[in-house]
Amino acid sequence: MTSKESAIAADAGGSDDGPLGLLAMRSAIGGVLMGLANLVPGISGGTMLLASGVYLRFINAISEVTRFRFRKSSMLSLGVIVVAAAGSILLFAGPVKALVVSHRWIMYSLFIGLTLGGVPLVWKLARPATGATWGGFAVGFGVLGALAFTQVSAGANTGFLLMFIAGLAGASAMILPGVSGGYLLVLMGAYVPILSGIDAFKEGLKAGSMDAMMGPLMAVVLPVGLGVVVGVLVVSNGLRIVLERYEKATLGVLLGFLVGSVVGLWPFQQGVEPAVGSLDARGRVVTAELLAELTPEKWPTQYFTPTATQIVSALALVAVGGAATLLVARIGEGKAEVKAAAAES
Repeated sequence: MTSKESAIAADAGGSDDGPLGLLAMRSAIGGVLMGLANLVPGISGGTMLLASGVYLRFINAISEVTRFRFRKSSMLSLGVIVVAAAGSILLFAGPVKALVVSHRWIMYSLFIGLTLGGVPLVWKLARPATGATWGGFAVGFGVLGALAFTQVSAGANTGFLLMFIAGLAGASAMILPGVSGGYLLVLMGAYVPILSGIDAFKEGLKAGSMDAMMGPLMAVVLPVGLGVVVGVLVVSNGLRIVLERYEKATLGVLLGFLVGSVVGLWPFQQGVEPAVGSLDARGRVVTAELLAELTPEKWPTQYFTPTATQIVSALALVAVGGAATLLVARIGEGKAEVKAAAAES
């Protein structure tokens, strides 16, 4: 058994979680934070579970389900995390989308801080660093950094297959500390469409209108949900395999993903209304009629030159975001879990 498997097995014993009520509370906190993280580009849901102290139990519970093993404590933790995450996504998709569209540089600055605040948590798992760790870091950072340059000109993309693939990307954020599903969705041009679809489904649900729910349900909720289920099962078991065979390199890649994701979150960018005669994200010529249908959330983004005030404000927001992630780690007592896993390294 590898060091990471030993840590997972130790966590699965439940001796450190205390009563089931305490486990449920920690799982609920982790689930809510994971759901919010999946709405935020740059923040990893896995990192939030790690900070809440239930990450290893979550991974182990998924692995048990795929092997048809159903233990009470594991099923409780997994169920609470899933329900809490789904609830937070449903409740906050609309507000987060509106804030990103209207105040992109402010939100991205905060996202950068929240992301960097997760670096110490993943670093504790990765140390002591070896050549393989740093090699993996270079690969992870290079991949995310390169992908960042494809992001800025992207508009909104939709379609059942793309939404399914987006669900797979979102699933990675639930499993891999340092990998942000929201960030990958931004790169794919699917971030705002997914938030819009979830928000539209919620509004239809509130209104009790089946017609209003069916559109976003079939176009967004169903394909994304299927992608998430498939992705969670595949990624969770795949993670166990690569950690067993290439532990240090894998953790280095995850750390590189975490730091590299910040590159694509350069805050000073804004949505720009496309000009008539230009091409939209789908390659269509923008006409006056089409332009009237393009809401700000579907506009492509471009960099802009910030003012001195914006630069100072952005740095302050980065600091606030970093402090918030570290505070979550303290409140959730995730440090104990990270140290236990690191001690086995």
